[in-house]
Amino acid sequence: MITTTLLVVIALIIYAVTYQLYGRRILERKVVKASPEREVPARKFLDNVDYVPTNKYVLMGHHFASIAGAGPIVGPAMAMGWGWLMPILWIWFGNVFVGAVHDYLSLMASVRYDGRSIQWISGRLISKSMSRAFSVFIYFALLLVIAAFGAVIGHLFVKIPMVATASMTQIALAVLLGYLMYQKSLKPVQSAAVAVVLILISILIAENFPIKLSYNDWVAVLLVYTIIAASLPVWVLLQPRDFMNSLLLYFGLALGVVGLIALFGELKVPAYTSFDAPVLGVNSPFWPLVPLVIACGALSGFHSLVASGTTSKQLDNELSGLLVGYGSMFAEGLLSTLVVASIAAMLPLMLLNPQAYGLKLSLSPDVIQKALADPVEFGKNYPAIMKAFGGPAGIFSKSFGAAVGTALHLPVTTLSLFAGLWITSFALTTLDTTVRLARFTWSELVEELKVGKKVLSNAWVSSLVAAVLGFSLALSGAYLVLWPAFSGVNQMLASIAMMTVAAWVIKDLKAPKRYQLTVLAPAAFLWITVTLALILYVAYIAPATIAAKGSVTLAAVEAITIIELIFNFYLLKEFLNMMRKEGAKQVVEVKTSV
Repeated sequence: MITTTLLVVIALIIYAVTYQLYGRRILERKVVKASPEREVPARKFLDNVDYVPTNKYVLMGHHFASIAGAGPIVGPAMAMGWGWLMPILWIWFGNVFVGAVHDYLSLMASVRYDGRSIQWISGRLISKSMSRAFSVFIYFALLLVIAAFGAVIGHLFVKIPMVATASMTQIALAVLLGYLMYQKSLKPVQSAAVAVVLILISILIAENFPIKLSYNDWVAVLLVYTIIAASLPVWVLLQPRDFMNSLLLYFGLALGVVGLIALFGELKVPAYTSFDAPVLGVNSPFWPLVPLVIACGALSGFHSLVASGTTSKQLDNELSGLLVGYGSMFAEGLLSTLVVASIAAMLPLMLLNPQAYGLKLSLSPDVIQKALADPVEFGKNYPAIMKAFGGPAGIFSKSFGAAVGTALHLPVTTLSLFAGLWITSFALTTLDTTVRLARFTWSELVEELKVGKKVLSNAWVSSLVAAVLGFSLALSGAYLVLWPAFSGVNQMLASIAMMTVAAWVIKDLKAPKRYQLTVLAPAAFLWITVTLALILYVAYIAPATIAAKGSVTLAAVEAITIIELIFNFYLLKEFLNMMRKEGAKQVVEVKTSV
């Protein structure tokens, strides 16, 4: 019998062993050859603004809070239509051989290049034109992130109004915390105590005053919020809210690990339903489509933007990079493991007796009976079941609340509210961080304009452009189209970032061939898988939904995905040209030495 206890313990063992054997012994010592003696950008360019040496445990909290959006939760929750076995294997495989390698090397390459961005490094190592094309690719990718996460949050707020109230209250209270931290010089321990009190206040208010708005209204609210959050100085809102989020994040992870180990609950969802269950609304073969569903929980290209954007400028020592970069990816994988375990153990129980868990489900008894009687039928009916729970975020928050509440004898409703707040805290952080990154990228893209550059690069204008474009795509609300578009482009970004760090490993580090393969092999596998998946998406998945809904915004999403595919092939060509030139250079060097 496979239980939640066994699943979580296996994950912890995998992460502990591979961190030491693969991360430390191979990547840190053999490939990067990290040294505490080498000067890092945070010390070389110390300005106490962007370049600030930061304790590795504090920096890991910042980095994890920045990269851990709703992706590690939403993707695995959607993937349960295939059963729980294949998704968990993809999460663990992706973590160890692709995601953690990608994150760590992106961080360390940026550290060696004075904290430069991954797209700048690609221009330096591969070709100048690649840097420009990579920036355009990243901007379109960021628009899809805004659309996908905006849709997820909007649906969750409609389905669980208490989560909406808690999230909005927490945003307002974060401004107060920021004032106390930065204007009244509140000490870290005092700040943490105040943050905990403010989080509890937000939950108390939410339980008594749920905000009920329509999906489109929430999209409008989120649009205005992200413009403001991305344009204000970071200390006013983002830093205090990230601080509150990091407390939520670690507490939620610890609570989930303890609760699911203590639960000892049998995984009642089928281990396997079918290879092509309709996870994306139509028959969806697990390979190559899995990276379009499970994104950040296994690997994420967005992480390279964070690692090379802010984290590399704060690393206090090269030896801290493994915990911050490699370790944070494993923490995301652990979160995704908790998602799979919670849903696999509790969903059938909640379907059979929703009243016991404080639920009202708009599902016919016939659908429930079919889903629970046969694995294939479970896969076919899972999208409808997920929708009844409020989408992927909703089905996780209720499953998590039921699992941990049952195990630890705590109120299920309050824990479900906490889980929903947990998800939206991640997602809102990703949203405003993404709009801010889009603002930076937009400013770089208009830098060469001779007319209008000053206006277009203004912080408020560039934030407005990104938010309006992104949330316009979210208006359709069709996350079964928005999510795979975001995930696919995000994974494609990861494959291009892997090409960039592969060039670094080959050209700068001159690693032995066997260690070059630790980057080249996963980069090649990922590029092939994601490219095939996105071709299938634009040719089959998206058209079916667009035809059914007749949505102009969904057609725009597909158009962006096609543009990104074209860039993808161009960027691959540039990388292969670099590899060909590097190979020819090595042949000449060998002949010369002989």
